[in-house]
Amino acid sequence: MHELSIAQNIIDIVRQYLPVEGPQQVRIVKVRIGEMAGVVPDSLDFCFNAIIGSTPLEGAALVIEHIPVVIHCMQCGKEHLLDHSAFYCQFCDSTDVRMISGNELQVVEIEVADEQTEAP
Repeated sequence: MHELSIAQNIIDIVRQYLPVEGPQQVRIVKVRIGEMAGVVPDSLDFCFNAIIGSTPLEGAALVIEHIPVVIHCMQCGKEHLLDHSAFYCQFCDSTDVRMISGNELQVVEIEVADEQTEAP
């Protein structure tokens, strides 16, 4: 289950970008995961929640944006969502295609608690 190491990497990335001064309690971490990234979203969410205790991410929500596979045909120049497992152009049947999205694995947003709104 490589999702555990991915979850740890997400935590490490978030910690790099936390402010040195002020609040460090993370509320939300948003990630983009492509369909072809080889990540099981439910497993990643489980692992993330299992290891965030006693960190600035404790209680944070992991929000996952699923990115579909989009291919570009080098033959006819058209782009389309890949809705099957074979990499070919649905317009001209060419196999000379390039994947332009669908393999992403990115931390795209970190929401940190605002001390003004968090004060009792």
